[in-house]
Amino acid sequence: ERHTNRLLNPALSGGLPDFLVEGKGLNSGLMVSQYSAAALVSENKILAHPAVVDSISVSADQEDHVPMAMTSALKLVDIIRNTQIVIAVELMCAAQALDFKKPLKPGKGTRAAYDFIRQRLSFLKNDRPLHKDIRSIESIVVDGSLVDAVESATGRIDI
Repeated sequence: ERHTNRLLNPALSGGLPDFLVEGKGLNSGLMVSQYSAAALVSENKILAHPAVVDSISVSADQEDHVPMAMTSALKLVDIIRNTQIVIAVELMCAAQALDFKKPLKPGKGTRAAYDFIRQRLSFLKNDRPLHKDIRSIESIVVDGSLVDAVESATGRIDI
């Protein structure tokens, strides 16, 4: 989300327009998508609170340590889902930012990611509801097809 903030803030973005849209005052651009990402990051901070601190003794106080493992696992599922959406918002903003940096040419991996994203998402010229855009890009994060598209241009990415 902090990457998204840098892209949307003209004081930090190296000359990109406010909220990655032209028409200051008329369009809010990708600003609202950052609100969503920031809210999800804040929720992740809450979810990251260790469930084990809420341990309660059980079994007539014979068991004094209950690790709350299932609660932790369920929280992790929510954190992963939230993070996938935050990454989708960042990717949307990155693609929009690249459009404003033309005629500069990105590297082949970045170009492959950009092209793959732009097959699903058009340039944001005027405000529109962004939930479908976010879901579309989230789907390529979740299913791994974005990484596949990049690796087809660069070769296998080892992490």
